[in-house]
Amino acid sequence: MAKGLHHYVRETWKKPKEALPHMFRQTRMAQWRREPVNCRIERPTRLDAARRLGYKAKQGVVVIRTRVRRGGLRKGKIHMKRKPSKAGISKITMAKNTQRMAEERVGRHFPNLEVLNSYWVGEDGKHKFFEVIMLDTHHPAIINDKQLGVFCQANGNMSHRGRAYRGKTSAGKRGRGLFNKGKGAEKLRPSLKANLNRGK
Repeated sequence: MAKGLHHYVRETWKKPKEALPHMFRQTRMAQWRREPVNCRIERPTRLDAARRLGYKAKQGVVVIRTRVRRGGLRKGKIHMKRKPSKAGISKITMAKNTQRMAEERVGRHFPNLEVLNSYWVGEDGKHKFFEVIMLDTHHPAIINDKQLGVFCQANGNMSHRGRAYRGKTSAGKRGRGLFNKGKGAEKLRPSLKANLNRGK
């Protein structure tokens, strides 16, 4: 069976440090750092990932590249009498990952668009870069689309408003633990809040 172009693109992005030359990645990151934080781009960097997450090359679909800081949760120093190891400053991970933060920030920056999904495209010493797929839910091309029309309020579906803030994207569902199935995942549905945060 012949393998398509998307297969080879996906294989390249599985291990980008091995597949892409170091100088190419270094130059690309330097170029992206000079761009605005939320930069609209013509076409996705990772076409395979974008297509898998719902991207279509049509009117009303917009791709935004954004960057978020890397590292753990920044916490202030507690000036109380205690062992340094119990101060709880470093090595603390936030419950919400940086990809979800990126989606929310882009959603706030473009209030007339709805976040569909996002994917990782690179990172350097200070930042992680994500590309966020966004929809103009009032555009006729999106309203009349068989797959993307479900995200439009014009079609009577209000459940996708503010998707990024309510953990409805792929990254959001992963953060809520909804990709887990079977034993150990009983208290994740319909939500963590419904189960008094006993899941995860």
